[in-house]
Amino acid sequence: MEITEVRVHLRGEEKLKAFATVTFDRCFVVRNMKVIEGEKGLILCMPSRKMPDGSFKDVAHPITVEFRSLLESKVFACYEQERRKTAAGSGTGSRVV
Repeated sequence: MEITEVRVHLRGEEKLKAFATVTFDRCFVVRNMKVIEGEKGLILCMPSRKMPDGSFKDVAHPITVEFRSLLESKVFACYEQERRKTAAGSGTGSRVV
């Protein structure tokens, strides 16, 4: 499975740094991934749904550690690139891989 596109939309909040949309094999998209600033650095949170008991359950998520690492590295690289663009005044709100 190939990650063919990553779009990052920066947020100006304390912990929520961005939303990401990732396209796989040019035919399947996952929206509303969140880039969160955690105590030990960035965290990629999968889209989730609030359950009746108040807990949250992921709607989509990587199954293997290796694929999660690949996904995180691609999204975080796009996030950093978008942050630099925005700081330089030329940010577009998204980045395509």
